[in-house]
Amino acid sequence: MTLRLDVLLAIIGMALATYLCRAGGYALFRALRPPRFVEVTLQHLPGPIFVAYVAPALAAQGAKGFAAAAVVVAAQAATRNLAAAIAAGVGAMWLLGLAA
Repeated sequence: MTLRLDVLLAIIGMALATYLCRAGGYALFRALRPPRFVEVTLQHLPGPIFVAYVAPALAAQGAKGFAAAAVVVAAQAATRNLAAAIAAGVGAMWLLGLAA
């Protein structure tokens, strides 16, 4: 296996671009104080981003995906244990797959 210079430069370039994007955000917010509504919006952003990732996968599974998601939410609320909630969701998908 040989080391290709173009591949190495592409990897280094993308790593640098990723670092600069992340560091640029920190530098910007350190230098400038964002308005209060921006701070509040950024605090609530992780939830909608998570839903944006999960919703298409649930929709692809149809009703059984949404039923399994309800089982996950119920298990998490009841046990406050992430591993138990994940196991309950996997089990629900398996059982619903058997029933279909």
